[in-house]
Amino acid sequence: MAASNEIVLECVRGDIARQPDMDAVVNAAHRLPNRYVIHCLGPVYGRDEPADELLASCYREALRLAEDHGVRSIAFASISTGAFGYPMEEAARISFGTIRREAGGLKSVRHIRFVLYSEADRDLHERVRKEVAKVVLS
Repeated sequence: MAASNEIVLECVRGDIARQPDMDAVVNAAHRLPNRYVIHCLGPVYGRDEPADELLASCYREALRLAEDHGVRSIAFASISTGAFGYPMEEAARISFGTIRREAGGLKSVRHIRFVLYSEADRDLHERVRKEVAKVVLS
């Protein structure tokens, strides 16, 4: 809990404020068991356009920052699907498609996982992941 307080303080001070030319920023993880936290401010569905490109850019930039910092393992939440209202299935297609396209250029990132809210979210992501893999491999 103390680490999350330190991260929130960085946000309040503006260290993690969204920059006009950046979709993701990185900071120390403080007392969390990882080295970094990469923050992505995804699009608000129905307001920020083009939403699909903005969401894909969040994943690309997070992976770029992970590479720049030598990160071997990264975990994503389902960006923008909570309070920002992005439909879960559409967001999953964008995230998996983007990760699939970027995977060939990754040198240090070897493990990518999603941390999801519910079993239903996990099932949906697993189904979409398999569908995206079939399309790309066909």
